[in-house]
Amino acid sequence: MSEQTSINNNLPQGFKGLTSDFGSDQTAFKGVNWGKAMMWIFLLSDTFIFSCFLISYMKVRASVVAEWPYPSEVFALDVGGVPVPLLLIAIMTFVLITSSGTMALAVKYGYEKNKKLCGMFLLFTALGGLTFVGMQAFEWSKLIFHEGVRPWGNPFGAAQFGSFFFMITGFHGTHVSIGVIFLFIFSRKAFRGDFDTGKKGFFTSMKSDYVAIEILGLYWHFVDLVWVFIFAFFYLW
Repeated sequence: MSEQTSINNNLPQGFKGLTSDFGSDQTAFKGVNWGKAMMWIFLLSDTFIFSCFLISYMKVRASVVAEWPYPSEVFALDVGGVPVPLLLIAIMTFVLITSSGTMALAVKYGYEKNKKLCGMFLLFTALGGLTFVGMQAFEWSKLIFHEGVRPWGNPFGAAQFGSFFFMITGFHGTHVSIGVIFLFIFSRKAFRGDFDTGKKGFFTSMKSDYVAIEILGLYWHFVDLVWVFIFAFFYLW
């Protein structure tokens, strides 16, 4: 009997054998960055939350008796007295998706240890996110103060529309706002060279390195991806 066969026979049977084998693997988790692994776990949990919100939205919209508001009517923007459907939403989406590109460039230049370009593209990404949040605030104020949309009702149709819209877009906007704060912080750290010297942050004893920018990039790309689904569900459906 070969040595490999002997090892296999000593493993527990069934699912316990699978977990035991994977848990004892010397390469599956060896060298994995702790922060990156924790970010993936956080994003997985956040995926479940957004999925629950969107599935609930689909369920209510499919079962509600009242007429659901038309996105082209609710989200139209007047340009020279002419309502243009989804103009503001299209600009918001373009800005946010573009910021994913600048974030990817920031990660690239970070690993190349080009602190000037890395900090510059982090700043561009932060400004893109800030622009998105500002346009979303304008959209909310327009719907609340000019259109009369509320979480408990609206003049366009089904009362549930307002509650789902403010809950989901507000939750996403909070994610973008948190990301913008960290982007500005990381941009300053990059320009100062903190990622080159390994300077510790304010709230952690861990030394800074350019992997932190990739971890922030994972979060930012996730936020952008979630917006694609929100855009499809709320503004196109």
